[in-house]
Order: sequence, then C-alpha cells, then structure tokens
Amino acid sequence: MNGDDEAVAASADPSLPLDWRFSQVFGERSAGEEVQEVDIISAIEFDHSGDHLATGDRGGRVVLFERTDAKNSSGARRDLEETDYPLRHPEFRYKTEFQSHDPEFDYLKSLEIEEKINKIRWCQTANGALFLLSTNDKTIKFWKVQDKKIKKICDINSDPSRAVGNGTIATSVNGGVPEANNSFIPGGISSLRLPVVVTSHESSPVARCRRVYSHAHDYHINSISNNSDGETFISADDLRINLWNLEISNQSFNIVDVKPAKMEDLSEVITSAEFHPTHCNMLAYSSSKGSIRLIDLRQSALCDSHSKLFEEPEAAGPKSFFTEIIASVSDIKFAKEGRYLLSRDYMTLKLWDINMDSGPVATFQVHEYLKPKLCDLYENDSIFDKFECCISGNGLRAATGSYSNLFRVFGVSPGSTETATLEASRNPTRRHIPIPSRPSRALSSITRVVSRGSESSGVDGNSNALDYTTKLLHLAWHPNENSIACAAANSLYMYYA
Repeated sequence: MNGDDEAVAASADPSLPLDWRFSQVFGERSAGEEVQEVDIISAIEFDHSGDHLATGDRGGRVVLFERTDAKNSSGARRDLEETDYPLRHPEFRYKTEFQSHDPEFDYLKSLEIEEKINKIRWCQTANGALFLLSTNDKTIKFWKVQDKKIKKICDINSDPSRAVGNGTIATSVNGGVPEANNSFIPGGISSLRLPVVVTSHESSPVARCRRVYSHAHDYHINSISNNSDGETFISADDLRINLWNLEISNQSFNIVDVKPAKMEDLSEVITSAEFHPTHCNMLAYSSSKGSIRLIDLRQSALCDSHSKLFEEPEAAGPKSFFTEIIASVSDIKFAKEGRYLLSRDYMTLKLWDINMDSGPVATFQVHEYLKPKLCDLYENDSIFDKFECCISGNGLRAATGSYSNLFRVFGVSPGSTETATLEASRNPTRRHIPIPSRPSRALSSITRVVSRGSESSGVDGNSNALDYTTKLLHLAWHPNENSIACAAANSLYMYYA
C-alpha cells in the first residue's frame, strides 16, 4: 500500500492514525532572512465552509486566501470511485489583503494602541460577499469583502456616433455646445483624446469597513466570538465581556463583569471567551486561575453567576511558585456539535464534557519535557506565552502549538492513543518527540526546580535543541477536512491528512 492509499484509508476510517503531509506555504522566508515585526502573523481563522482563510498580522493587515481545488474536484461519486483518484489535498491561493487597523494614541490615558490584529472571526455570507470581524486591543471592525467589476480608463478619439463608457455622447456634433465655440481648439474637436471608462469582465475583491465598534473596553480585548443567531457577537477583555449587535456600533451591553470594588482584591482575569456553536444563549469564558465558566444569557442581564464551573480538582501535595501561572487558560474552543470544550493552558491540553463538571475527560501533556526549565521560562517571560488550540470538525482530534515551531495533534475520542508531533516546515515529520502512550487525567504537582541554563534553548524528549524564540502560537483546523493551517512567524504553513 503506497502513501496515498494509506491516507485514503485513514480518511475512510476516522479511528486510524492520520498521516500528515505538507500542503502549502505562504510567505516562506529564506535561510538567514530577518523577519520584520509587522509581518508576524497574530491570528488565523477558517470560515464556516472552509473555502476561505483569513490571517491577521502585527502590522494591522488582514490577508484573505481562497480555496482553488474545490471547484476542480466536483463530479459524480460513482465516477470518482471508478477512477484511480489520488487523495486531493486542499489548495489555497492569495485573494486580497487590506489594512484593518492603524496605530493610534489614546491622549486621555497617554497610551499607545498598537495595530496588531488579536482575533479574526468570520460572519455569515450574504449576496456573494464575505463578512468578518477583526480586532486589535481596543477597536473591533466589521468588514465586507466583495468582488467588483474592474473599470478601465482608455483614451480614444472623441466620436459622436460611438458610445462612451456606459453612456453615449449627446447627439449634436460637439455634445450640445454651439459649433462656434470650438474655434479655440486647434484641429477641431476630433483632435481631442478623451478618457473613457470601460467596465471589463474581470473582477477584483474590494474590502470596505461597514462598522467600527470602539470605546467599550478599558482593558485589552483578548477575544471576539460570533453568536449562532447571526446577529450578535461578544468581545472580552481582562475584566469584562460585552454583547454587541452587528448592526449597532455605538452601543453594547456588559454581560460579565469580574472587576472587584478594589483592584487590590483582584485575583483572576478573563483570558478567553467563546459562544456555544448552536445554542445562542450559552457562552463560556476561561480565567487565569484555570477555571472555565459556562453561563446562560437567559438567567439575568448581568451574568454574575455561572451555570456550570469547570476546573481541575486540586492535586494533593505542595504547590510551587509556578503552579498558578501554568494553570492559566490561554484559549478555549467548542467542538462543532457543542458538547465538548477544548482548553489550553501552558503545559496541557484538556477536553471537557459540558455535561460533566467534575473534571476534564482527558488531559494531554503538550511539552512535559519543559517542567525542569520553568525557572528559565519565567525569567525570559516565555511562561506567559498564550498558545491557541483547535479541534477537528468531527471532534475526534485536537491540535495545539509548542516551541521550535512544533505543534501537536492528539486523538481525543475515547480510547484513542493517537499522537503526532509536527514541525512547521516543508518536512513536518522531521522531528519526533516521544510522549506517554495514554493521556493522563490530571496534571501532577510541579515542584520548583532551581536549575539554571540558557534562556533560549533546552532539550526535548528526543535530545533535540529547543528554541524558545520560535513558537507556534496560532493555528486553525479546517471545519470539514483534516487540514491544519499554522503560523510560524511571518510564514503560513498548511498540512493535510
């Protein structure tokens, strides 16, 4: 059985381990090439169909990609079965880009607001147009991207009998002006060359900002999430979550407020928030203490209380200085059907069943080999890195990033022991890190380690040197296929299985 046959078999049987392969790369840098800070990708998101992909960078730009192989793979199922049809991997091409945010300055607070895109979320399409939300630290924008026919300007000799652009010249010889007035034109009116606008059959995508949602957050926005009703969305900062209507930009409703009466009493902050994929009245948000709260908007206007609280039972034994830091949840994602919730903290990836709040149903160690290096990670601030996570459309697998541009894929279905360690490069399986064969249920207590070493290097489970400066923070899973897009600095890598 060759590689394509194995990949087809894995696709047919979801329980088989996937064979991940390189698909595409955009913005690949050559060896030794310096990466500009503004070009580093800071957000990735597939749309609901998987036919479009959006990325945002630290320069405030949003770049859109569209799928090109979908229209080529159409055909009767019987025809495809009768043909020796190789596995077709998704192919994307550059569509357009636009400047979403610019650097600003808050004169009231003497605060610089950087243009970096924190999050991108796709909205429902309408009339062939694409809609998406993008946000930096303070301002959310609603964008419409639509193909417009290109209008070209060409010079031709004025001819009263010919149409000009989409209209016609007046029926008189000089367009209605008395002939005597043309005496000042050398050679007469026929010698003039006038610009004419001609609408071509070609089209080009044009981005237009439809709404700007601003002045609603005192702290940095860390999350935005669309509601399944298609009309509202939430935005979250460290202490508050606001509910917006897409059509109303000058008003929002504060639905969660964790700010204490005295700021010195502050013990935790909001780190991520996400709407339930099907129930428009439910949303979840995570905190820096490692807990996840599920709230129901039908209970009250201000959701001070939660419907359910998901948190890891406290492990017995002494706690270290780093215990609370590494417990902070950096990202949460609902599975497509809405029953399971995926969360990522610094060391682990956890899967939760929203019907069972006693603890996670599975815990996956992402980079266990970093435990002895927590002191160094704290000194160079790497311990505060916010890694994102994603879950497959069928809910059977999850992925998250690590250092040295590595990312991990785990089988999360009951009884699955599938794991894969991939590198964001043209050869994703070049490096492998051995991990435990079964996911553990709990994160054991971490004792403080006083070892000293290099601030930017370590050793993984395979004795490979680690680079803490190259970290894979952002990735997204295709909603319908086994395809992952991930960002390594300014490069966008795509893989399929």
